[in-house]
Amino acid sequence: MALVITCGGGPDHKSIGFQYWSDPGPFVAYLGYPGSLGHFLGFWTTFSNAVYAYSGIQNISIAASETQNPRRNIPKAAKRIFVRVLLFYVLTIFMVGLVVPSNDPHLLKSTGTASQSPFVIAASRAGIKVVPSIINAVILTSAWSSGNASMLAGSRILYGMAREGRAPKIFTKTNRFGIPWVSVSLFSIFLCLAFLSLSSGANVAFTWLQDLVAVAAMVDWMVICLVYLRFYYSMKKQNISRSELPWAAPLQPYLAWTSLVAFSILLLTGGYVSFLHGHWSTETFISSYFNIPLFLILYLGYKIVKKTKIVPLEALPIRHFIDIANANPEPPELPKVGWHKYNFLWE
Repeated sequence: MALVITCGGGPDHKSIGFQYWSDPGPFVAYLGYPGSLGHFLGFWTTFSNAVYAYSGIQNISIAASETQNPRRNIPKAAKRIFVRVLLFYVLTIFMVGLVVPSNDPHLLKSTGTASQSPFVIAASRAGIKVVPSIINAVILTSAWSSGNASMLAGSRILYGMAREGRAPKIFTKTNRFGIPWVSVSLFSIFLCLAFLSLSSGANVAFTWLQDLVAVAAMVDWMVICLVYLRFYYSMKKQNISRSELPWAAPLQPYLAWTSLVAFSILLLTGGYVSFLHGHWSTETFISSYFNIPLFLILYLGYKIVKKTKIVPLEALPIRHFIDIANANPEPPELPKVGWHKYNFLWE
């Protein structure tokens, strides 16, 4: 749709091209700061929204325990996620930048509907009236899918912790289908937070939750990077080749180190607005930094109470699990026939 609009295919037949890239330009002043500083602050603020949009992308690994032939299918899914992110996120943002000017007043309106969507704004500017209803339907289905993924991730993590004795044993209970219903029930309680959006301060509540989720995602990603780096250097210390793994990510450990540093900077500067003169906000400060001490208290508290120690790199049981995997090979992949050849489009 965005391509059609920018090429002049809308009802107004107005060709936009790259016009908005020069007037008003890709950046606008933020918080009243003029010039390059205001533009940079606005650019940096968008990272919180970007992190929120990508949160949960790591959940693919959580589904491994319930996936058929995970050593083959999880790497496939990881590669496809990269392609889909490139197409559905990066390409989408590029097209949105063509059809919606950065200073459009509708971008900052809090209506609780799809009218804030840049696609709705682009369609309205082009004279297309049916798009808002379609975008509302897309948002609802996306939210439903995201909720399902979050429910799966949270309940399975809690179930796994309970099985290892790191959470109350009651969360190990499953029904006859193998679903950890107690864990699912606990996480279902938090679905009621969605009703906060019905209040007059819906935008404020959503912003708090968005900041909390974004910070939690960055903490999660930093932990993943740290765990991977320990895994990587443990393999080197034990003289285990990465070729023995079902799949090895490229450009490592450089990407892990780069990601760790980048997430650390974003985490520490996420609530920078509160430190600017005249812009202090207790709510923003808490939502931006609450998860940091919470994580440290939980981690260090567990270490102190349980008196556990960090396992040395040479003691990590990597070879043990590789031997188990080699002793239990997955069945060969059957050739796909008919419509199954196109399963990669939605798997």
